[in-house]
Amino acid sequence: MHSKRRAIKRGSSFNSETSEEMQGVYRKKLTGRSKVKRSDSLPDRGGMEIGQIQSMSFKSPVMQRKDKKGFGYDPKKPQVSGSGPSGNLQDSTFLNAVVKVYCTHTAPDYSLPWQKQRQYTSTGSAFMIGDGKLLTNAHCVEHGTQVKVKRRGDDTKFVAKVLARGVECDIALLSVESEDFWKGAEPLRLGRLPRLQDAVTVVGYPLGGDTISVTKGVVSRIEVTSYAHGSSDLLGIQIDAAINPGNSGGPAFNDEGECIGVAFQVYRSEEAESIGYVILTTVVSHFLEDYERNGQYTGFPCLGVLLQKLENPALRASLKVQSNEGVLVRRVEPTSAANNVLKEGDVIVSFDDVHVGCEGTVPFRSAERIVFHYLISQKFAGDVAELGIIRKGTSMKVQTILNPRVHLVPYHIKGGQPSYLIIAGLVFTPLSEPLIAEEREDNIGLKLLVKARYSLAKFKGEQIVILSQVLANEVNIGYEEMGNQQVLKFNGTPIKNIRHLAYLVDSCKDRYLVFEFEDNFLAVLEREAVASTTPRILKDYGIPSERSSDLLEPYLDSSECDQTINHDICDSPVSNMEIGFDGLLWA
Repeated sequence: MHSKRRAIKRGSSFNSETSEEMQGVYRKKLTGRSKVKRSDSLPDRGGMEIGQIQSMSFKSPVMQRKDKKGFGYDPKKPQVSGSGPSGNLQDSTFLNAVVKVYCTHTAPDYSLPWQKQRQYTSTGSAFMIGDGKLLTNAHCVEHGTQVKVKRRGDDTKFVAKVLARGVECDIALLSVESEDFWKGAEPLRLGRLPRLQDAVTVVGYPLGGDTISVTKGVVSRIEVTSYAHGSSDLLGIQIDAAINPGNSGGPAFNDEGECIGVAFQVYRSEEAESIGYVILTTVVSHFLEDYERNGQYTGFPCLGVLLQKLENPALRASLKVQSNEGVLVRRVEPTSAANNVLKEGDVIVSFDDVHVGCEGTVPFRSAERIVFHYLISQKFAGDVAELGIIRKGTSMKVQTILNPRVHLVPYHIKGGQPSYLIIAGLVFTPLSEPLIAEEREDNIGLKLLVKARYSLAKFKGEQIVILSQVLANEVNIGYEEMGNQQVLKFNGTPIKNIRHLAYLVDSCKDRYLVFEFEDNFLAVLEREAVASTTPRILKDYGIPSERSSDLLEPYLDSSECDQTINHDICDSPVSNMEIGFDGLLWA
């Protein structure tokens, strides 16, 4: 995506580049790994830090497009060659399926959550897939207030609507209603999984000119790749064809004219060059099938367990594992369905009758192996998986439902605008990765960073609510220097989330409002003084409302957690990463 920015406040707004910084906060500080950037043209600040996954090959179920809808996915059918458009890449009709995307972005201001930041514009690429729809990258239309597309050789821009955005897989589905836009158009068809050293051609509208651009290279690697935008790990292709700012969302083709993926990010380092990444058509088809099934994007599921490899023979023997297989369950996420069927100390030896090796890998193609996480990523939210386990030497089969991970500290805010609550100048908001990126790590503090990286949600809907800042007024004298501190209790009641805090404040009849923070720090306000001064504070600071619109809805407590909430610190970063260098796996 090629972006034109206009005076973004503080230089840290959550846009296409700052979302990279946000992920860099997560990866760089605690893992210190390699740099990857999405293919946008925002100023290069050193690249996006992502985790390097061990070099492995991966298999994908075959994709077949549905003629009725123009796209589809059938994981049960064997891998076959795709039925993409045939013909030479120089065929103008073929290239006409690739369009230029113009997007105007208006990102939220996470530090001042009642307002938005200055808008900026960007350009990227997209391509037609039939049924009046186009595909592009999610980061190309992130926080988009207006999206337009233009065909090759045409001066007319047509308004496009964003139907769905897959943050984890960095894919967005667009639609254009104008019939004039589709006249003479020939949609592309998704093709087969490529082989190593297959020729690949990337088409799009990168920086450096207004006309379409074509670059060529070969498939260098197929493996699970860290997706910078979604902080997730899914199957991807590494290629040596040039991917430049503005190529984001453009298709990649093989020599047969089949679309084998979507260009989305590049690797930038002093030690390497010409490394680009393409989202595989298997991931694209999963996204499209998810949208067809549910009418919206629901996300990629996870198993929700912390695993350890069983490479050591003595370790396997102590667990009564007779063969060279299986991974040890070290911890189960409280919010996952697997928490009801798996226990610490179980050994997972199969997933849907596919044997899991002692390094957490499963067979792929004829003589290759792939990380265990890949099988999970092929499932859909709500699907059931059968696990073969060994528990204290006894083999058994258990079933569990797979759902997307519940993040205690989310990477992206659903609905776009963050929640907030202002009480006598005290500004409360949930902790999120965009807020951490905007505030910078030094301002957030080590305690909150550790919780953000290593704590697990105890129940669905749980949030870390923080006092982000204090709007100075005589009613809050002595608290003005407070900022970025977690509020644990209100009048003795543990706080579950921002909606719960708003409910507790609204229903309070006590004389004093007592907020308890970490290290037993207290902030006490008189209830009547709060009621009389809050409107004046809002007026003085030009704030339209004391709370975000979502907090105006009636509070419904659907959680089952009534006890004091303690965030246990895990010994592995909480992420979608499957394999780490320390031998731990997040499935």
